[in-house]
This record gives sequence, C-alpha cells and structure tokens, in this order.
Amino acid sequence: MNIMPVLATAGALLFSSVPAFAHTDIQARTDAEMARDQYRHPQETLAFFGVKPGQTVVEIWPGGGWYTGVLAPMLKDDGQLIAAHFPAVSDIGYFRRLRAAFEERFVAHPEVYGDIQVTVLAPPQQTTLAPEGSADVVLTFRNVHNWMNSGQEQTVFNAAFAALKPGGILGVVEHRAPDSFSREQMIQSGYVTEDYVKALAQTAGFSFLGSSEVNANPADIKDYPSGVWSLPPTLRGGDENRAALQDIGESDRMTLKFIKPE
Repeated sequence: MNIMPVLATAGALLFSSVPAFAHTDIQARTDAEMARDQYRHPQETLAFFGVKPGQTVVEIWPGGGWYTGVLAPMLKDDGQLIAAHFPAVSDIGYFRRLRAAFEERFVAHPEVYGDIQVTVLAPPQQTTLAPEGSADVVLTFRNVHNWMNSGQEQTVFNAAFAALKPGGILGVVEHRAPDSFSREQMIQSGYVTEDYVKALAQTAGFSFLGSSEVNANPADIKDYPSGVWSLPPTLRGGDENRAALQDIGESDRMTLKFIKPE
C-alpha cells in the first residue's frame, strides 16, 4: 500500500487454499489484483515468511486489502487474520474511505474471508496491533515510508514486537532505496534503505533472519520526479513517460525476515 508522502511446497500449500471463488459468487481476488502477482509475488513472498494455515497473522495497514485477499481465504478455516487498519473515525479522509471499503469488502463477508479481526494502528495514540504475545507472524507491505513521514516508524516496529509470540516472525516488504539516501530523501521518494529498516527492527528487539530477492526489480532506477509514485500502479505523472514507466513495472523491493527471540 502507498500513501502519498504528505501524510516451494509451502508455496503450493499456500495457494491451494486460495480459491478463485469461495462458497458464494464473490470473487476472493479480482482479476486486476491477480494481474499484479507478477510484481508482488505473493506465493513466494509468504512462503519465505513462513506463513501457513493455523497461524495468527497480523497484517499492518492493509489499505484496500490487496494482500488481505490472499491471506484471508488461507486462514479462513484454520487460523486467524488480524487487520491492524486505519481508524474508522479520522480527520484524514483517505483513512476513513479505505477503512470503510475494507469493512464492506472483507469484514462483511466472512463466508469468503473468514472472521477477520480489525484493530487500529494510529501511532502514537493507538499502537496495539493484537493482544500482547499472541501473533505468530506480523506482516507489513510498503508501509515503512508512510510511518517515517509522521516520525512513527520506531513506534510501529516496537508495536510489532509486542504483538508477536517469542519466536514469532516479522516480515517486511518495502521500496528499496540506494544506500546513500538520507532520511529526508527516503521520506520524499518513498524508497527506504535496507540498513534503516534493519536498524528499526534491531532497536525494537528483533534479530535478522534473512532476505529474499523475490521482489527485486533491477530496472527501477529510483530517480523520478514523483518518487516511487511515478511507477505503476500510481503513475502520478499521468501520460508523461507512461509507457516507459509501465515497462519498468512496480518498484524494486526489499523482502526482509526478522524473529522475536525466544
């Protein structure tokens, strides 16, 4: 999920449990969402993080629910998905709209998506993602730059640590900045350095387990007038260089795995 800066066997198991339709005529994932699998590699990404049925999984700031459409059907009959979402009542209209749309699409249809629990992440006031020590996995997809914009990135990593069981996993996917980027460049561009994300996790108490290049995109030059939002799916520049930007595809992304020590 992007917010404007102003503000393997395991894999086979994973996707065998994500039906195109589940019990009703509501499609669990839209054709447009599935078309983006080529950039987001959900099967390989979740397998790397060790996500599987039977777990309690927290998805932080799911936005419109692109990954929710993958996770919820998998956990519907065996496991628990917790969406740590925007507040339903907020001065930020974007937050209100996405939260309402998420409730309408996902929460209102447990026959497709299961009993999704919704909590609120609105740092620094509301930071309880899940009951303390209850989650097996906490996931965040392309959110760190948003928390940096409000100076709350460490608060959120600390909250993820609190929510996880000992031995629990934090999975982070984020637009990857060149090592030379300053904090201000990260905030303005939406790209974050791997070292900065690792430092946030280490400060929260996590140990680094490893990284995957499954979401890497070497064609991403990371130097655009509107930062990462110049690329698909946002294409903030409109028709200017649209074809070339579409050829690049979505951003180059780090995929990092951390553990809460036993």
